[in-house]
Amino acid sequence: MPKGTFGVTTPIYYINAAPHLGTAYTTVAADTIARYERMNGYDVSFVPGTDEHGQKIAETAEKNGMTPQAWCDSLAPAFTDAWKTLDIDYTNFVRTTEDRQTRAVQKFWQGLYDAGWLYKSAYEGWYCVHEETYYAESDLEKNEDGEFVCPDCKRPVRYESSGEENWFFKLSEFQDKLLAFYDEHPDFIRPVSRRNEIVSFVKGGLQDLSISRSSFDWGIPVPWDEGHVFYVWADALIAYLTGIGYGDPEREAEFDRRWPIQYHFVGKDITRFHCVIWPAMLMAAGMPITHTVFGHGFLLTKGEKMSKSKGNVVRPQEINDKYGAEILRLWVASTDYSGELRLGPTIINRVVESYRRIRNTLRFLLANTSDFSMEKDAVPVEDMLELDRWAVAYAADFQKRVLVEYGSYRFHNVVTLLQTFASTDLGSFYLDVLKDRLYTTGAQSFARRSAQTALYLITAMLLRLIAPILSFTAEEAFKLFSPNADETIFTETFLKLPEVKDADALLAKWAQIRAVRADVQKAIEDERTSGTIGSSLQTTGEICAASPLYEVLASLGDELRFVMIMSEVKLTKAVDGAETTVSVKPSTEKKCERCWHYVPGVGSNAEHPTLCPRCVSNLFGAGEKRLFA
Repeated sequence: MPKGTFGVTTPIYYINAAPHLGTAYTTVAADTIARYERMNGYDVSFVPGTDEHGQKIAETAEKNGMTPQAWCDSLAPAFTDAWKTLDIDYTNFVRTTEDRQTRAVQKFWQGLYDAGWLYKSAYEGWYCVHEETYYAESDLEKNEDGEFVCPDCKRPVRYESSGEENWFFKLSEFQDKLLAFYDEHPDFIRPVSRRNEIVSFVKGGLQDLSISRSSFDWGIPVPWDEGHVFYVWADALIAYLTGIGYGDPEREAEFDRRWPIQYHFVGKDITRFHCVIWPAMLMAAGMPITHTVFGHGFLLTKGEKMSKSKGNVVRPQEINDKYGAEILRLWVASTDYSGELRLGPTIINRVVESYRRIRNTLRFLLANTSDFSMEKDAVPVEDMLELDRWAVAYAADFQKRVLVEYGSYRFHNVVTLLQTFASTDLGSFYLDVLKDRLYTTGAQSFARRSAQTALYLITAMLLRLIAPILSFTAEEAFKLFSPNADETIFTETFLKLPEVKDADALLAKWAQIRAVRADVQKAIEDERTSGTIGSSLQTTGEICAASPLYEVLASLGDELRFVMIMSEVKLTKAVDGAETTVSVKPSTEKKCERCWHYVPGVGSNAEHPTLCPRCVSNLFGAGEKRLFA
């Protein structure tokens, strides 16, 4: 059973041009939220859409020799096709020219009309045709010629005083109600900088909002006044309700179950519509209000906001064609969207490298679990080798940290944790140590199956953790990892890893061992740089440590060399309080051609003159016994 419902939306994008990287950013981020919440156990609704009414659409359609509806029909596939390319898994896509949107808009505003929240009057004010928005003079900017211009698109605005009568919503009556709501719901507007802007704006006083037009007819008709159509924002905001069944008698129960939704994810330039006008409309309708509106920063190109009006847009297809959709999705998740967003060659190259590391780690995990069956071959956690039990315990702790960041939608922190886990915790440590055991012990040996059990659990966990962000990669890898699974990975929930009873003690112990190993690896690298060795297995080393670290290292016995990836390690005890010292030098022993260790006894078995005794036993005898690593 689901934990409950969860709803997220993007803005209802104005359909005047194909989606650009900014709209793709917003949509991918919202998709990541939706995918995370599904895997977190919620029944998720995810509603994007296109805003297709208004004067600007009508004028553009006429210039192109088309009807407004035909013009919109020609543009809408650009959005749905782009979202398919980026693997956007929405539940309902709303076009505001659909009949269901007409029913929903007319139902909502008829209710407010009947309740006395609307009145008819002439409007005078500064109007931007491009943004289809009226602005107070105090909000306007001036260009080089001293003309008033729109604060958003920087185009000249015009003062409309034609005497045209419009229907108005009594927004001014909601000033105190909104301020009280903001106080009672501090997380309604995020981040805090956006909240402060909105609170300051509302404290400055609100004007009633024109919600209809009669100078053109491309819009949803006002049902009680022939000749009027609804203003685009009075139309588009209702799409959030339409997408989950509002106004549809057959979906009434669904709407009641899903509203209010949890999250509107929008650009900061439209937070006033979502944080002032929209909650006031819902208050007037007696409906609950969305839990949170997050206004992310602008996508900057050469220091300027990316927008159609500036002519500096980058199409998502350009990034997809060159790097692939997964890189675009990972870039979105890598950014801290509470501030301004940046994209350039250096940033993209970092994202590509991050993706490469994660994908290479997955390849190793998949390759080394391909002959393993959890049902037939798994080793109980309590019986695993110590390093494998550490790995399961560390993975569980890592997952907790990742899910905390996911739960706060701090995806940039998730990406950092995933990259560190893949490249440092796994690639540079655990998997590095495991290679000897995986490749030299018997295929069916306990030591190898212990490692594979841990690898299987880590793989199952990691695939789920990357899935909300790297949806293509996770699905592709999941089909290889679980070829008999009937479902997609997106029907899975996050993995519950088995409990490791001595987890805290293991994590503390191996943190000390890893610290020493880092010193050993540095000493080896110094030798490699000097040209005295080629690989770490060509070395023999000496570690001198005081209590209690000495006892920690000594507990591994001869297997300490496997952890340090050296052919021999001599451990000596220092006086209490002395600093740990590490020294390495080239080994003088022969090299085993199978395990590449330089150890005594290579060739001691006449039938296998190039093998060490350990490899002879692993191949033809009882096999070595491992306890720790």
